[in-house]
Amino acid sequence: MIRVLVVDDEPMVCTHLATILATDGITVVGEAHDGAEAVEQVVRHRPDVVLLDIRMPGVDGLTALDHIAALDDRPAVVVLTTFDVDTYVLRALAAGAAGFLLKSTPPADLRRLVAVAADGHTVLSPEAARRLAAASSRGDRARESARERVRGLPERETQVLTALGEGLSNAAIGARLHLSEATVKGYVSRLMEKLDCDNRTQAGLLAFAAGLVGLDGTSAG
Repeated sequence: MIRVLVVDDEPMVCTHLATILATDGITVVGEAHDGAEAVEQVVRHRPDVVLLDIRMPGVDGLTALDHIAALDDRPAVVVLTTFDVDTYVLRALAAGAAGFLLKSTPPADLRRLVAVAADGHTVLSPEAARRLAAASSRGDRARESARERVRGLPERETQVLTALGEGLSNAAIGARLHLSEATVKGYVSRLMEKLDCDNRTQAGLLAFAAGLVGLDGTSAG
């Protein structure tokens, strides 16, 4: 059973999301309406996944994310966003968000992606990836910096990084490259250390910014 905490300053949004998620295999263990309450609920209920709005009055979601990220045995935090303020989203990424979902995500996709996040994978829809990549790679200097970071990677590491940019799981990467899942995990760990990325989402966005993945979410090669 996947335990989920829903955080949004609008109670009706929380109720709507809780109704969508209340299916076999997922249980909503609580709701919170500001960042301070979100941290309290995480400590109390120890959810597997937190769906977190980042713009809330009082203690906002970014502050809550900082506190949640510092907890032992922290949950996966998936940011709920409308993407109308890209800087907030990029700050959430830097703070360790496990992924991003549009609030308009269809119900079936929302349930599926919550399960993906609970399994330790990045949650990043193609639309989210496109908009995040556009925000993080504006300007020639930013694009060239991303290309410089990936320049010189061995071919296999480049292939793995490209697959991360496409949002593939370790199992899917292994199937594509004919590698075991354990071997893929090793490549991902080394890439994140080599490229100074805190998580798979950052590595995937670097692939977009460097041009390894096109704006349609598929390999540019």
